[in-house]
Amino acid sequence: QVQLVESGGGLVQAGGSLRLSCAASGRTFSSYAMAWFRQAPGKERDFVAAISWSGGGTRYADSVKGRFTISRDNAKNTVYLQMNSLKAEDTAVYYCAVGGTGWTRYSYNYDYWGQGTQVTVSS
Repeated sequence: QVQLVESGGGLVQAGGSLRLSCAASGRTFSSYAMAWFRQAPGKERDFVAAISWSGGGTRYADSVKGRFTISRDNAKNTVYLQMNSLKAEDTAVYYCAVGGTGWTRYSYNYDYWGQGTQVTVSS
């Protein structure tokens, strides 16, 4: 059974940093793209960042470019999201996703999803 477990969310002041982790179990995902999405209250789930199977390719939403960094450790089956210079508008539930071969921004590309971790940025 495939399971993705996110951690690292919490409450932080604007300008602060958080590091999210997503550990995958049940199979090896070293050949698949991994990504982060987020969903704010009353809004649709939006793409945040994606990374290729090797880690050599990354893609970011314009809203987080230069502030967030996605990385992965295939030996640990884990993807990370380092979030710096956080803003109130970054407040959302953050979801990790795995699947597919292309590190796209489209949610349908990903087959497996975590339950999400809450990130709240106070202004």
